[in-house]
Amino acid sequence: MTGAETEDDIPLGERKTVTDFCYLLDKSKQLFNGLRDLPQYGHKQWQSYFGRTFDVYTKLWKFQQQHRQVLDTRYGLKRWQIGEVASKIGQLYYHYYLRTSETSYLNEAFSFYSAIRQRSYYYQVNKEDRPELVVKKLRYYARYIVVCLLLNKMDLVKVLVKELSEEIEDYTQRFNTEDQLEWNLVLQEVAAFIEADPAVVLNDNNSVFVTSNRLQDGGVPPLEQGMVVGQLVLADALIVGNCNNQVKFSELTIDMFRMLQALEREPVNLATQTSKQGTLEPNEKPAKRENPHKYLLYKPTFSQLYTFLSASFKELPANSVLLVYLSATGVFPATHLDYEGPYDFGGVLTNTNRDVVNGETGQKRNQAQKEMHCLHPGDLFPFTRKPLFIIVDSSNSTAYKNFANLFGQPLVCLLSPTVYPKSVQDQAQRGSLFTLFLYSPLLAFSSVCGLSSVRRGLWERAQEFLRKVFRDIGQMLTRSRSIDQAFLQFFGDEFLRLLLIRFVFCSAALRLHKLFRECRSFPESYPELPKPDTVESGLLQKQVLELAAMLDVQSLFWDDSLDSY
Repeated sequence: MTGAETEDDIPLGERKTVTDFCYLLDKSKQLFNGLRDLPQYGHKQWQSYFGRTFDVYTKLWKFQQQHRQVLDTRYGLKRWQIGEVASKIGQLYYHYYLRTSETSYLNEAFSFYSAIRQRSYYYQVNKEDRPELVVKKLRYYARYIVVCLLLNKMDLVKVLVKELSEEIEDYTQRFNTEDQLEWNLVLQEVAAFIEADPAVVLNDNNSVFVTSNRLQDGGVPPLEQGMVVGQLVLADALIVGNCNNQVKFSELTIDMFRMLQALEREPVNLATQTSKQGTLEPNEKPAKRENPHKYLLYKPTFSQLYTFLSASFKELPANSVLLVYLSATGVFPATHLDYEGPYDFGGVLTNTNRDVVNGETGQKRNQAQKEMHCLHPGDLFPFTRKPLFIIVDSSNSTAYKNFANLFGQPLVCLLSPTVYPKSVQDQAQRGSLFTLFLYSPLLAFSSVCGLSSVRRGLWERAQEFLRKVFRDIGQMLTRSRSIDQAFLQFFGDEFLRLLLIRFVFCSAALRLHKLFRECRSFPESYPELPKPDTVESGLLQKQVLELAAMLDVQSLFWDDSLDSY
C-alpha cells in the first residue's frame, strides 16, 4: 500500500487477497519452524506434520503466482520474498529426501533451487542495507551446493562455489560482520570435498567425465537360476561418521557421502523439465520405497547413536535387515585382561559431550574401567535379535571380530584394514580406501595404484571387465560349500549382495598388492570367509592381475601366481 492510500481506497477483493496471503505466509513460517521440534528418528511421527507443511506451501506458492500483480502493488511483495518461499520448498524436499531416502525428492529440491538462481530472485538483496537478507542468500547457496553434490552435478557445483565466493567477499566488505571466518570455512570445506576423489575420468578433450556410483539397473550380478538365498531386504541403515580430520561438508564426511550413495538407486529424474519448475505436488509419493531408509549421524554422542539404533531396531519390518556403518576413529583398551569379553577390545569413538558426564573431566579414569565415549562390540549385542549387517571402517575395526551371535539371527561384520601403507595413509583425510572400494571399486583400485586420471574409454572397458569379475565372485560365494550361511541369507538383497562382492574384490586386490605386506592391511569379516574359495581364489587372483595389466600397473602386484596357469 502506498502512503497516500487509505485502506478504504483498496477494493475489497484486493484487500482480501493481501489478507489471505499474509495468513498463508504466517502459517507456512509457523509450520516450517515447527519442523525443528519433530523427533529426527522414527518413520511415523513426522509424516502428517510434513504433509500439512507441504500443503500450506503448495497453496502459498500457487497463491502468489495467481495474484502476483495485486501483491506487488498492494502488499509490496519483493522478489527476494518469493525466493524465500521457493528456498523453503527446496529445503522441505531435501528434508523429505533425508527422511525417506527417495532420491526423486532430491531432483525436486534441485528444481526449486535452480529456479531461484535462473529467475534471480535474490538479485536485489545486495542493494539493500540489511546483512540478514544477504545471509539468507548465502545459506541458499550452501544448501543448493549440497543438493548438487548429492546429484553429482560437479560442473554446476564449481560455478556455484565461485558465485558463493564472490557473494561472501561482497558481504564481508559491505558489512563489518563476525561470521566472515565461518563463511570462509564453508568455502574451504566444499573446495576440499570437490577435490576428494583420488582419480578422475577424462574425456578425449581432457574434460572431466562425472561418473555415478549409485545402483543402476543391471548393476548387480544376478543370482544363478535355482540358487536358494535368503529373502531378507535391507530396510534401514545407520551411517555414522566420526573420523578426526576427514574432509566434510554440511555434516557429511566424505565417507558418509560415499556410503549413502552406495545404498541408493540412481534417481528417476522427475524435475528436469522447465514446466516442472515452480509447480508443487508434495503428496505425490513414489509407490514403493526403492532405497533403504537411512539415518545420517555426524559425530553423534553415544546417547544419540543408541537412540537412533533403538528406533531403527523397533521399527524394522519383518524379514528386514538393519545395516550399521561406522566410519570412526578407533578407541583402544588401556590394558589387556586374561579374560576378554565384548567390552575389552575397545571399539570406535563416539562424540564426547562433557556437559552430560558427571565429574568425568575432573578425575582420571580407573584403568579397569571401560572407555565410555566408545561404541563397544558388546553395545551392539542387543540388536543382534534381528538380522544385522555391520560395516566398520576404523583403525580398531578388529574389535568387532570378537562378536558373538547370541540369538541365531543372520549377522555379518565387514571390517576394514587397521594399518595402511604410508602412501595410502597420507590420503586418509580424503576418505578411507576401504569405504572407497565399497563405493567405487575401480576408483579405489586406480587410487591404490597411484593413478590420478583414467581415460574414459579405458575406464568403461575396465568397468565392463569388473562386471564379469563380480558375476564370478557372486558364483564363488553361492557355490562355496564351506561358507557361513549368514552371507547367503543376506545375498538376496541387491545392495548387500553388491557390498559383499565388492568386499571380496577389495580383499583379493590388496592381498596381491606389493605395498600391502601385513595381515593387518587386509580387510576381515565375521564370520570369516573361506579364503581359498573367495579372496584367495586362483581365478580371482588372475582377474585382479588382468585388471592391473589393462591399467598398465601390473608391476605393483605379485604375479608369481601366474606360474600356475
